[in-house]
Amino acid sequence: MSSPPPSTGTYLRSLRPWDAALIVVGGVIGGGIFLTPGVVAQRTESGLWLLLMWVAAGLLTLLGALCYAELGARRPHAGGTYVYLREAFGPLAGFLFGWTMLLVIYSGSSAAVATIFASYAAPLFGLSAAWSLPLTIGALVFVTGINLFGIRLGAQIQNLFALLKLLAVAVLVACGLFFAGAGHQQVLAADPARHGVGFIGAALPVLFAYSGFTYLNNLAGEVREPQRTLPRALALGMGLVIVAYVLVNVAYLAVLGHAGLAASNAPAADVMQQVAGPIGARLIALGVAISTLGFCNITLVAGARVLQVMGEDGLFFRAVARLHPRWRTPNTALLLLSGWAVLLALAFSYGQLLDYATFGDWLACALGVATLFWYRRHDDAADGFRVPGYPWLPLLFVAAVVAVVVATLLDNPRSSAIVLLVMLAGVPVYFVWRRLFSHPLP
Repeated sequence: MSSPPPSTGTYLRSLRPWDAALIVVGGVIGGGIFLTPGVVAQRTESGLWLLLMWVAAGLLTLLGALCYAELGARRPHAGGTYVYLREAFGPLAGFLFGWTMLLVIYSGSSAAVATIFASYAAPLFGLSAAWSLPLTIGALVFVTGINLFGIRLGAQIQNLFALLKLLAVAVLVACGLFFAGAGHQQVLAADPARHGVGFIGAALPVLFAYSGFTYLNNLAGEVREPQRTLPRALALGMGLVIVAYVLVNVAYLAVLGHAGLAASNAPAADVMQQVAGPIGARLIALGVAISTLGFCNITLVAGARVLQVMGEDGLFFRAVARLHPRWRTPNTALLLLSGWAVLLALAFSYGQLLDYATFGDWLACALGVATLFWYRRHDDAADGFRVPGYPWLPLLFVAAVVAVVVATLLDNPRSSAIVLLVMLAGVPVYFVWRRLFSHPLP
């Protein structure tokens, strides 16, 4: 029997409420809102249905965020979903989440969004398409580097990223609604070319744009007064995101119309091009590039905390459990996760990474919320925030996400099957690891 791992120290609780709220904003607003509305328009038959889709998905995500607010208040420690699954369903469930998080979900999300950064940054700085891959890798290396020196520095830079992306959203909305003119009948009008297309296929790209609200819980060990701060930050952050997303889509429809939005591969750039010409297009390109950097930053930082806790539990390499003696950051875990993200960026396309990461992320999110039922039964005396409407609202969230996951599995079986196979491959790895390397869990 191996000996327990060496002491790794503790995290510093230095994240303030405003920092936490901006982490939620930064973890959700990546490149999705600047790109995916065109795909959503292709899969809906009118501006009305498109806006209803964004509102409904936003409310569903807010419900998930409230569930995670209760989970975070119950377990205000690093690790987030991994910790909830480990406690509720056993160490195998926690390991499978961490395994899939490392190989597919967080690493794939970071690599995919870094690819978006490169696609906008290259023309912005007058670089050829040959620079796309170096810029992708450079973005991942950059956000990793700034987080090696403490969460306080990383949070300050993340706050700047989040505020700049909100500014980009505000400029886009103002240009679309005021300078291009709002109130057109085309905002809610039907698109004859899309009649009968339905809207179920639009669910996954919309949910991708809303994913990332769970990242703050991974950093709960570094949040001040987490029982109070986490619920407020999740509610405030998601509220800001929902309002921003709906207004941005109204701006797209006001300028481009539903048909024009469906034909656009880069609606934000197209809107700014119409309103302000080439200067406007370059400004929004800068905003998108900053937004994607902020998303990559949060994803890698949050994922590193999961690996660190797994290392402490003996379910991963012990080296990743160590915190830097001065900065109190899991630098080994961060370098490992970002290194794997670089490899994924080298091996897969943006579309492949997007499909893999989104499917895995929302499946994990549904399972995370499902642990709430276990906590209510076995730890019901806990103080702190409680999600309203229990058990019906958490059940609604889990059922809705499972329905989307099943529909995705049927619509895109290849990508979904790959993610499921990665998860299943973790089962024998877990038992081999426990037998050969890990110490018993307490």
